Amino acid sequence: MNFKQFMEDFATEINGQFSEYDENKSVIIVPLHDERFQTVIGKMYNHDRYNRNVLEFTTKVCTVDESIDYKSILEASEKFVHSKFIVEENFLKVESATFVDNSSHELLKEMIQEVAITGDEWEFKITGKDIH
Repeated sequence: MNFKQFMEDFATEINGQFSEYDENKSVIIVPLHDERFQTVIGKMYNHDRYNRNVLEFTTKVCTVDESIDYKSILEASEKFVHSKFIVEENFLKVESATFVDNSSHELLKEMIQEVAITGDEWEFKITGKDIH
């Protein structure tokens, strides 16, 4: 799979913006409803535990702090198809991952959209703003 080309083509398809870090990491700014946007970072890497290539999509929601209702976040997670909440580098993020050899372009598009929409919804619920 040409990951960079996939990301660039999908950004064009959704009228988003594409930025490349390298062959295995890039960014799409996903346009959403109400003139909102969400930044989704995509990367491809070899998973140490399984020794298989993985595609991972993440977006920031907000910085971590004690006022976040983590119980409601976990309860909401059961309704997601592809995504999950993670905490990384002091940020609450939404992430979705799959093995490259089990993926199709349609699946990857669904994953990116779910990450972007979920991240934006929870960013607004928690902060009341469009930050990321």
